[in-house]
Amino acid sequence: MLLIRGHAGGTALTGTLYERGEEPPSFRGAPDEGAPYVWVCDAFYEVESGGQVQTLDGREIRVAFESPTARGFETRERAIESAKEHLRTQFARVGVPESEVEIELLREEPEPETSLEGSV
Repeated sequence: MLLIRGHAGGTALTGTLYERGEEPPSFRGAPDEGAPYVWVCDAFYEVESGGQVQTLDGREIRVAFESPTARGFETRERAIESAKEHLRTQFARVGVPESEVEIELLREEPEPETSLEGSV
């Protein structure tokens, strides 16, 4: 599992790339089970009223969230490029230039197994 995070305006948005052999979440609108790489991330846009208040570049804005975006890909490279594009687009939707979005890739490490050795 690879976490792909976009940073801009003092905040961040993180999505998850499920890689070959990993089990992506299943929900209505999720991609075909046969896709070896699946990208899942929130999508949002700015609204005048309602929504959730977020601070971006020191100003408060209101955002509404859409259903999570889930897309399947045949190659890891295409999945990562699409994920980066998605993150830049989300920030652009709230007024942050795409060129100001910094992207980082983080490997999600499996949780360590609990060992009962030495316990009574």
